[in-house]
Amino acid sequence: MRRSLNRKYAAGIAAALSAVATTVAVPALAESAEGNHRTPAGGIDWHACADPDFKDMQCGSIRVPVNWSRPRAGSLSLALVRRPADDPAHRQGTLLLNDGAGGSSIEQLRLAITKVHLPTYAGAMTHNFDLVAVDPRGVGHSTPIRCEKPLKPAGVSHFPRNKAGLDGLVAHNRAFAKDCLRRNGPLAAHVDLTSTARDFEEVRIGLGERQLNWYGIHYSTLVGRTYAKLYPGRLRTMVLDTALDDTGSARSRVLQEAATAETAFNRFTAWCATSTDCALHGKDAAAEYDALVAQADRTPVPVAGAAHRPLTGEDIREATQDYLTLSGYNWADLAKAIVKGRDGDATDFTRDPDDTLDPVQVQVPACLDNARPVHSLAQFTRLQRELARVSPHLGGAVRSSKAIAGCLGWPVPAKPVKAGAPVHGAPPALILQSTHQALAPYRAGSAMAAQLPGSVVLAREGDDYSMFLISKCVRGATNRYLTTRTLPAPGTTCTD
Repeated sequence: MRRSLNRKYAAGIAAALSAVATTVAVPALAESAEGNHRTPAGGIDWHACADPDFKDMQCGSIRVPVNWSRPRAGSLSLALVRRPADDPAHRQGTLLLNDGAGGSSIEQLRLAITKVHLPTYAGAMTHNFDLVAVDPRGVGHSTPIRCEKPLKPAGVSHFPRNKAGLDGLVAHNRAFAKDCLRRNGPLAAHVDLTSTARDFEEVRIGLGERQLNWYGIHYSTLVGRTYAKLYPGRLRTMVLDTALDDTGSARSRVLQEAATAETAFNRFTAWCATSTDCALHGKDAAAEYDALVAQADRTPVPVAGAAHRPLTGEDIREATQDYLTLSGYNWADLAKAIVKGRDGDATDFTRDPDDTLDPVQVQVPACLDNARPVHSLAQFTRLQRELARVSPHLGGAVRSSKAIAGCLGWPVPAKPVKAGAPVHGAPPALILQSTHQALAPYRAGSAMAAQLPGSVVLAREGDDYSMFLISKCVRGATNRYLTTRTLPAPGTTCTD
């Protein structure tokens, strides 16, 4: 039986219901001219996109309940962008693009179009399929989660060393949650995995498709798996890029992620030793990084301008993981950030390399989707020792550890999805997994495949995610699967 919200905040949530009950338009994306307006019976309000990056595409919105168990108690708006198939005569359906967990799929589509010129290399993906990017509930252009208080102000640590530090962390988390609940009403309690997955069934109905094709990255691999479980037979294909493994305990997951990110860091420092593109080439990159962290722990390192507080070593460690996710794009920037930090300017560690993510919109769902395994100072101390053992440079300062610490004292109970059992009615999936990745271990691909009978893990030798953008081999296998539903042979590895 579902537990009720903490009474202290229940009245505030009820009072704020109207804050998310009104229609949220997408003025930056939609053209409201009468001649371009069309509202299909399925409920998606389509317009010609006004944004020049989405020329000749359609922008739309659809209403879904805030709380699926009380569908008449208020609604929110989901934003969509549709790129029609280049060859309508051979169209094979709709490919749904989704990232989730604070990531705007619409902004990722924009980057794919403007930075890497998506149609010029995508092949069957853009030739045979309508691409539909949907910003999940609480994210980006959809009704967004907005909170005023900072995620982690000065004086608050996600790695408390004493009771005062733990009490300060809990007090801040409670104040942050109270602010989020006050500003966002029930939405802040319903950006969980199951609610998000239910939204996509409404999208499918609105699109008028009997089945959808799913392309999910990272967190959206879990959304896709959950959608397939809730709605058997509604997916034709599933491409899951950088699958996550949520079958184990929260404690085991954070340790695995920390070890994976540490391996990625070691591969970055090895690259620095051999590549003149690294600003630390000729130096011990790991030692330079450790010295920067120690320097910042002694005296926080300033950032440019007055808008951001100086950074501690913990802040720098927490910012490092996302720099490790795309070797060809971000590793050189990480080296420059370390050099700049050693010179007394930590500004680059305040910028997430993935600017399609909103940290608040990552954190709030994390408090609903993940069990909370750590509560006492003794438990924190044990976990910190284990993290330091598997992650001596990064200290375990990864997304999962931030979620565990940032959700301590959160007033809304967690409601994690039960994972691990085979999902019946799901199509055999193509799971794309890098052999080395800072966000997910390679073995997470096999854990996902075990839940989706008949699925195949296509390995890609390297350190990156979003592999369709990077690897010709991955593009070929993905397009074959999307068009013919033919999977590569088990054990296949892409090396380009």
